[in-house]
Amino acid sequence: MFQQLPMYQRVGADAFKKDLSNSVNLSEFLGNPHKNFKSVHVAGTNGKGSTSHMLASILQEAGYKVGLYTSPHLLDFRERIKINGKEIPENEVIQFIAENKAYLEAQKLSFFEMTVGLAFSYFSKEKVDMAVIEVGLGGRLDSTNIIKPILSIITNIGLDHTNMLGNTLAEIASEKAGIIKPDTPVIIGEFQEETYPVFQKIAEINSAEISLASKTDIQLKTDLKGDYQKKNTRTAYVAAQFLQSNGFKISSESIKQGLRSVIANTGLQGRWQQINSNPKVICDTAHNKEGLTYVLNQLKKESYKELHIVLGFVNDKKLEDVLALFPKNATYYFCKPNIPRGLDERILFQEASNFNLKGNVYSSVKKAYQVALSQANDTDLIFIGGSTFVVADVLAL
Repeated sequence: MFQQLPMYQRVGADAFKKDLSNSVNLSEFLGNPHKNFKSVHVAGTNGKGSTSHMLASILQEAGYKVGLYTSPHLLDFRERIKINGKEIPENEVIQFIAENKAYLEAQKLSFFEMTVGLAFSYFSKEKVDMAVIEVGLGGRLDSTNIIKPILSIITNIGLDHTNMLGNTLAEIASEKAGIIKPDTPVIIGEFQEETYPVFQKIAEINSAEISLASKTDIQLKTDLKGDYQKKNTRTAYVAAQFLQSNGFKISSESIKQGLRSVIANTGLQGRWQQINSNPKVICDTAHNKEGLTYVLNQLKKESYKELHIVLGFVNDKKLEDVLALFPKNATYYFCKPNIPRGLDERILFQEASNFNLKGNVYSSVKKAYQVALSQANDTDLIFIGGSTFVVADVLAL
């Protein structure tokens, strides 16, 4: 799967397809498994992964059998496809490829198209009560967008993947609004002046009732750390309320317990995750301007003597947009995540110097982290981020 077929996680835009014909044809070949279960579709620039995991956890607490499809994975491909928090068994993946290999190769399907087909087949086979489906990239042309969900969710819009989705918030919103279906309610997680009219217009065309989660004034606790999770918590709560009013038996206690047990129920990693105590080490997968703004504001609230930052990016990031956010009073360990589209650490070092970010370059994330650990005192703080794949490389140690 990884070597023979294009995979956005590894090669970037070359794996992005311009229509859904492959996904539609694959689904028909598989017997349209996505029509055998109910689903919620979740898109957005930031927060869609956390929101998807929160909603899945709530449904699990309510006693439902819940499929969860997310991307990318951190350590194991099977993280992308779970039922009640348990990863798809290896033999299911092997069997799917063995049974369908001739078709998959003949049609030159992308890694993502194939993975979506696998997920939908598995959820259908296992007869899940509900599948929470996270969009991979964009919305309109995403392989997941063949489903007919009972609810759509768009968390927020930021300037990410502009080379594929557009250069303005409105253009990107239009792409993500492609998951809005006829007569299917949609929840918008965050109000943004530039994007909300786009959602309103497309929802009106589709006779889709639109709700704004940020109008809900409720404070609920979650085990996912970071102040930025408050918005995602509200969105998941409003989604759970919608499901309540549409025949799903979800108690208030299930909602509370589900939000408190996201990590335990779903295995989510990489969201303001502490992986060491002395020195304190925190990693976060935020990788665009909006996400990093939230995370670096959170970092300002931490207490420490010295700050160490292990930093790496992929090569399609607009570095000037994100490097300006990072604190100058820190020691940096510039590195390249271990994927083909990882940004060369020497280029990152040069770009970072334009923003007075000082440090050294390292040939791998592992080396950078090891040096940071050796140089940090117990009262210091190490932050690891810039890319999902930098975090993945550290968690794999």
